[in-house]
Amino acid sequence: MFTFETQLRVRYAETDQMGFVYYGNYPQYYEVARADAMRKMGMTYREMEEKGVVMPIADLHIKYIRPAYYDDLLTIRTTVPSLPAARMHFDYEVYNEAGRLLNKGSTVLAFISKETGRPCQAPGWFVDQLKQKLPET
Repeated sequence: MFTFETQLRVRYAETDQMGFVYYGNYPQYYEVARADAMRKMGMTYREMEEKGVVMPIADLHIKYIRPAYYDDLLTIRTTVPSLPAARMHFDYEVYNEAGRLLNKGSTVLAFISKETGRPCQAPGWFVDQLKQKLPET
């Protein structure tokens, strides 16, 4: 299992009339955290795409526990629980500055060949890099 934390501050434009972070912004927060985690693992989406593989979202789950507000500093803990095959799983927990859990979620990304538009296995070079971060798998 690989875990990485990233932080972001809630911008005013991300809140609704009640002052809460609008529910539709959490997938964007997950994307920021996922991209940071991948960078920490030694690769980027750009690198993956340049090598002919895209990674669209195949599944998204979100559980809202309590709201985040404007100017909150959020910590997003991203976990990759296992090595990918044709799909890659990410789990997320969003905390406020007081350390209270606000939100939990998960995404599953599929590996798709840019050339054929069809599902493919995770590239070997990608899995090899992940094995260095996921020693127990």
